[in-house]
Amino acid sequence: MRRPVAIVTALVLFGEAVGIVLINAVLATVTENQNMSLAGMDPKVMSAGTWVMGGVCGLLLVLCGLVALLAGVRDRSPGRAGRIALIGCAVVHGVLGAVTVGLVGWGAFAFMMAVLALLVLTLLSYGPEPGAEEPVSDTAAPAAA
Repeated sequence: MRRPVAIVTALVLFGEAVGIVLINAVLATVTENQNMSLAGMDPKVMSAGTWVMGGVCGLLLVLCGLVALLAGVRDRSPGRAGRIALIGCAVVHGVLGAVTVGLVGWGAFAFMMAVLALLVLTLLSYGPEPGAEEPVSDTAAPAAA
């Protein structure tokens, strides 16, 4: 069950990366075309910042998607850096889900919580195996004096 969950998580994150880049592209284009300014900032700087933010967010989502995809394909737990990336992605989805319920609506909240659930399920299913702790030696402990 954990392989399909990890692969679906990766596919959802890849789709979300494309969506984030497209949304930021639209925002950057509108900001530049409308010649909008916020507190006297240059509209070109705001447009460039929006492009950069979209690219960085998309790249991070693709990175998290690759971690989940590799975990699913290899059927092995991601390494420490991969787990940290997935945990960070899950935290961001939880916070953004709380924000989107007020700004965008319940549909966006439901989507964010579904992605959060997929990330948490992937992390938990590839967690440490029970009983995979330190091996117990067969030798007897030294006698107390």
